[in-house]
Amino acid sequence: MGQSPNNLIEKFTVWLEKEGKSANTVTTYERELKKYQDWLQSKGKTLNDFSRMEVQKYIHFLEDQGRSPVTTDKILGVIRTYSKFLKKPELTSEINIITVEKKAEIETLNESQRNDLLKKVKEESNNRNVAIVYTLLHTGIRVSELCSLDKSDVDLENSVITVKSPTGDQRTIPLSDEARHHLKKYIETSQVQEALFVSRAQERLTERSIQYMLKKFDVHPHKLRHTFCQQLVDKGVSIEIVSRLAGHKDINVTKRYSKSRIEQLALEEAIHKTFMKDH
Repeated sequence: MGQSPNNLIEKFTVWLEKEGKSANTVTTYERELKKYQDWLQSKGKTLNDFSRMEVQKYIHFLEDQGRSPVTTDKILGVIRTYSKFLKKPELTSEINIITVEKKAEIETLNESQRNDLLKKVKEESNNRNVAIVYTLLHTGIRVSELCSLDKSDVDLENSVITVKSPTGDQRTIPLSDEARHHLKKYIETSQVQEALFVSRAQERLTERSIQYMLKKFDVHPHKLRHTFCQQLVDKGVSIEIVSRLAGHKDINVTKRYSKSRIEQLALEEAIHKTFMKDH
């Protein structure tokens, strides 16, 4: 039997103090390690199950949550320090982390591609898949959040869904008329009890199964989330509102969509100015 997580964290903070870390640093490290422990707990594990694979999964989770590369790198730094405390520094070596440069590239669907995707999904006549695509495209929620949706999270009367993140935060997102229509149609024609999106065996869909379904239409769920955010920014919705709807922890992540829009407008203006015919 390993030590209790609280006991491990307590010993870690004492070790940090002995290492000469400031009170603020110790508090920050303790807070981040507790968050990592909470995440492990949601997967049925504890700090005793410390492994390279679990650390990598946590980093991917943070990136999916929309954390900026700088923030993610700082959190990884805390976990690296913890691995030194355990005298197992090798457990945090070779962890892949998205860099700022890689993250700057935002891939979205244009209007034609969106229409084409929705047309292809509807042609399959699968109410569940149509509802999934509309929900992802019109609410911008993460795949993990989509998978954890329950039937009770969908309020068709008030046309909103309540989204719960793995960290315990929740937000309410208004539904578009189309998303509401397709969710209503799916719910009315399916046997869903608790979990909203289920397999034929009535089991809650996994992130992998949704990615696999979308692969048939040559699209990744991240692209649908990016498309949602970019559309809002393009329509002049404030960064603060987009950030709240997307559930971004770091507003700098949301600002990337604004930067992308400004760059696109600058390119269009350059062409217009250069090649506009004189009258």
